[in-house]
Amino acid sequence: MRLDKYLKVSRLIKRRTVANEACDAGRVLVNGKPAKASVNVKAGDIIEIQFGTSSVKVEVLDVQETVRKDDAKELYRYL
Repeated sequence: MRLDKYLKVSRLIKRRTVANEACDAGRVLVNGKPAKASVNVKAGDIIEIQFGTSSVKVEVLDVQETVRKDDAKELYRYL
């Protein structure tokens, strides 16, 4: 699954366009490397998102095309 879509489906970022812009600005790292929005994400990948002065680091546990809001937190684990 594309990185921008995963960030939206997992609710780490609310909108796909915002996820796309964050990737273009270099604020999203996958396995320690700056990632484009088109990078394929798989289980086991480490995603780091920089929000201003803070950052969030998560491990991808599962990749699904659609998921209910209540179940979105099961797609990743905070590190």
